[in-house]
Amino acid sequence: MALTEYLAELDNLVRDATESFASVKDAAGLEAARIEFVGARSGRLKDIQKGLGQIDKADKPLAGKRFNEVKQQIEAALEQAAQNILASKHKATADVERFDPTVPGKRPRLGHLHPVTQTIEELKDIMGRLGFTVAEGPEVEDPWHNFEALNIPLEHPARDPLENFYLATAEKTAPTETRELLLRSQTSTVQIRVMENTQPPVRIISLGRVYRPDTADATHFPMFYQIEGLLIDRHVTMSDLKSVLRLFARSAFADDVHIRFRPSFFPFTEPSVEVDMSWQGGWIEMGGAGMVDPNVLSAVGYDPEQYSGFAFGLGVERICARRHGITDIRELYKNDVRFLHQF
Repeated sequence: MALTEYLAELDNLVRDATESFASVKDAAGLEAARIEFVGARSGRLKDIQKGLGQIDKADKPLAGKRFNEVKQQIEAALEQAAQNILASKHKATADVERFDPTVPGKRPRLGHLHPVTQTIEELKDIMGRLGFTVAEGPEVEDPWHNFEALNIPLEHPARDPLENFYLATAEKTAPTETRELLLRSQTSTVQIRVMENTQPPVRIISLGRVYRPDTADATHFPMFYQIEGLLIDRHVTMSDLKSVLRLFARSAFADDVHIRFRPSFFPFTEPSVEVDMSWQGGWIEMGGAGMVDPNVLSAVGYDPEQYSGFAFGLGVERICARRHGITDIRELYKNDVRFLHQF
């Protein structure tokens, strides 16, 4: 092969390689161009190197020198192309990640406690300042704690299966005996459990879910929360009950709230009253209360001749609804974030 022809091939190769490397846009394109021009097996540089063997002996030094120069130029062009792609990638990443403090941020959506949970925590705080401690008990109960110890006999309509959620399972009390279970219909069961294990004086509140097969409407729900208070000591009277409820209402609502009692009947209190509250116009029934029946005191081992006490039970949802102007407690359990976000 003539020297001039070989040198022309080298010039064409370096031109083609330089243009190809300069035109690639990404790493994949650069790798394809690298294989084409400087591939170890079939690259064009490898092929033209083989042509050195066809050059006349006298011209080989000049041809070899030019070959090395072309090789260095191609390798330099390849390196420059790789740096350009890397720099372009870094710039694109920087453009995405660049923080501009003048651009308004995206406010994250923050959750908060459910309004019923907020109310429960506030009621605990109020009653805690009045000297009451919080007690808890199971939601699945037996008839003794849910009925019998509360002076509700077997024939009482409150024990009717249509008035309670009895469970298909039962508690095994002996190898051949079982006792039916039900979802508690009132948090008074906690009071019984506390009195069974505590000597007077007793001053507790219990808050939690209770279950009754009521038709859901604006003021009723088959599952709802109750706050129950119990105070057992010597010389406790109805005036103590009304004073505690008045202080409770003023703390939960405002100083201008009013409390009234209406005669009623509950098996576990005697006398018994319905508790109504009036605030910002109109009376609303909040729950029941009364003096603890002597039979209840006797059932837990207290001497009714020595001790007396009062108990009250109020609906937490009704308190929550009254405070926030909610007219239908069903809204509290629809899980509509648009509604709950207001509180």
